Amino acid sequence: MFVVSVCSLKGGVGKTSVVLGLAAAARARGLTTLVVDLDPQGDATYALGVDAPGAVSADVLERPKRKVLGRAIVPAGWPRGNADLHVLPSSDATANLDRPDADGEQLHTLRTALGKLDYDLVLIDAPPSLSGLTRSALVASDRAVVVTEAGAFAVNAVTRLFAAIDEIRRTEAGGLQPLGIVLNRYKPSMAEQRAQRAALERAFGPLVLSPTLPDRAVVPKAQGARAPLDAMSGGAAALQGFELLLGRIERASRLTRRSDRRASASA
Repeated sequence: MFVVSVCSLKGGVGKTSVVLGLAAAARARGLTTLVVDLDPQGDATYALGVDAPGAVSADVLERPKRKVLGRAIVPAGWPRGNADLHVLPSSDATANLDRPDADGEQLHTLRTALGKLDYDLVLIDAPPSLSGLTRSALVASDRAVVVTEAGAFAVNAVTRLFAAIDEIRRTEAGGLQPLGIVLNRYKPSMAEQRAQRAALERAFGPLVLSPTLPDRAVVPKAQGARAPLDAMSGGAAALQGFELLLGRIERASRLTRRSDRRASASA
């Protein structure tokens, strides 16, 4: 099982859109996938078609037991079958656990809970902050994806987040590594965005991942329809960028479908 946190320090950059795009790409790839929604806004929970959840991520963080996980994790509500895509939903209650002073065992409860599960891929939608929930997500993760836009404050925010990732690697999660930076909603026709992309590349070099994700109207349409990109007219082109990003994750993790592993083991 490979765990990836999708993070940002600034709301509105499309962090949840990246989680949902990766979930759609993983579903198309046939990977058993769990989306963990730690953002109290619950946008991923809504867009994945989960209504009125019973237990939520806050319950799991307070009691990382198998029976709590069993009550909380539900199939996604996306059309066209979702046996391989599950959700650990969020709610307003999750905000109560986003403590700036969280430390020690509090930061390891999510990691403990995920250790009881068996998925190919876990995607964590972390809130846009450096408080307890984001740090818990990073402690539980193998890789961190940092999402940003090509804006004036992008380099500063990404620098702060990378510093936090490095601190957590040294103190709480030695296996954590940054996968890189996803430049989202990129408009290459705008000179300012080209300049900000160049600034990111000067500061972070190959950590700025390719491809950048362009600004596409079909992405928010899919979220509003509570459907995957490949179920939308024009969504296939948008999905390609997320498939390439998933490929980076696969190369980092040597990720293969569980069915492929079983077939190889029995050969």
